[in-house]
Amino acid sequence: MRVLMSCVLAGGLLAACSSPPPLPTADDAPRRPANRPDAVELQSCRHELHNSRIELSESRQQVLQQTTRLVQWAQQPIPLPVAPQGNTVVTVRFAFGSSQAELPAGLLQGLVPLARQAPLIVLRGRTDGTTDSLAEARIARERANAVRDVLVAAGIEPSRIRTTYQPAGDHVADNDSPSGRDLNRRVEIELYRVLPVPVSPQTLTAMASAP
Repeated sequence: MRVLMSCVLAGGLLAACSSPPPLPTADDAPRRPANRPDAVELQSCRHELHNSRIELSESRQQVLQQTTRLVQWAQQPIPLPVAPQGNTVVTVRFAFGSSQAELPAGLLQGLVPLARQAPLIVLRGRTDGTTDSLAEARIARERANAVRDVLVAAGIEPSRIRTTYQPAGDHVADNDSPSGRDLNRRVEIELYRVLPVPVSPQTLTAMASAP
């Protein structure tokens, strides 16, 4: 009996193994080719979105770095400009017998901005003369006027310029040497920080007697 059942089971297994496998069924859904226009456009949009994210990240990093530098710069102490304690005096030299003012470009670049801020400008014409002659007085006056003309041409208001001259004396160097006389032939440009305040003799007396 056991032998008969074994034979039946074996026959069933052989019948199952000998039957052909089922054929695969095809998917009836429509397939989209990879190179269709909408697929290509979608892929391009994905690339652009990815690149935009990278650019946005880089821009944020740059903004953060710039903000950090600005904060560091703002925290640094700013040195205050040192205000001059007195008036500014600039000297212009002249050749012998000449009243032609020759101011170098570098001197003008530094002088003109200061002169525009000065409420008063005093020009003092000087010579290397030893006597108060008419010739020395004329050349001293012409030198001061020549410098005034240069300042006015540079945009300085004539109403703020005063000219004085002295034909002899007031030497700044030894007038017995050629180099000293070169230094004495000059025009001094004094730039006032504030306008002079007239003081009466009574005020001076009161100031002198004050404790």
